Amino acid sequence: MSESVFQRARSAEAKQAREEAILDAARTLGRQCGVRDVTLTDIAAVVGMHKSALLRYFETKEQIFLELTAEGWRQWSADLRGDLERREHATPAEVAEVIAGTLAARPMFCDLLAQAPLNLERNVSAESVRSFKLVTLHEIELIGGELHRLLGLTELQTVDTIATATSLAGALWQMATPGPRLRELYTSDPRLSHAVVEVEPRLIRVLAAFLTGLGVGSSAANA
Repeated sequence: MSESVFQRARSAEAKQAREEAILDAARTLGRQCGVRDVTLTDIAAVVGMHKSALLRYFETKEQIFLELTAEGWRQWSADLRGDLERREHATPAEVAEVIAGTLAARPMFCDLLAQAPLNLERNVSAESVRSFKLVTLHEIELIGGELHRLLGLTELQTVDTIATATSLAGALWQMATPGPRLRELYTSDPRLSHAVVEVEPRLIRVLAAFLTGLGVGSSAANA
């Protein structure tokens, strides 16, 4: 889409289309290059805008990716809850597998989860952070309903579980994607084999241990 088309657009529908085009470009680049390496100039070039024009729609690059992080929370929550809702009973290990599997299936979301507290939230307005946090709180509340039904988790236990899962998923994803040079190093030296991380298996183990440590059980056991 050309820059001149963007300049002529005036309606609310056109503004929304511009914002969606910007988000689509950032989403594509983030998947290809990793969120940290994408610049505002990169995004503007894909959309066909000058960087200064793009800033009329988003205050910073970080706000664009924070919007995508909120989108990721909604999508992950819906997928996770969809799986849990189909279960009449579940053990802590089974719930751990579902949480880990749905996170590992979303590599860019895992990347965003790591970047959000480190970078994204630190270069946007307070109102943008407030809006983002309210999205995450709402999704955690929805997930909590299913975790309470299946395992009897309290509100605090739900918050701790989801915080553990998402923060660890973000960290593990960064470790699992070191780049070609470091990956070659890690695989060439057996002493460094521990640095080669698989996100899902490790996340399952940690979450299963965490949930078991809470002393929770299946819905059948709690009935």
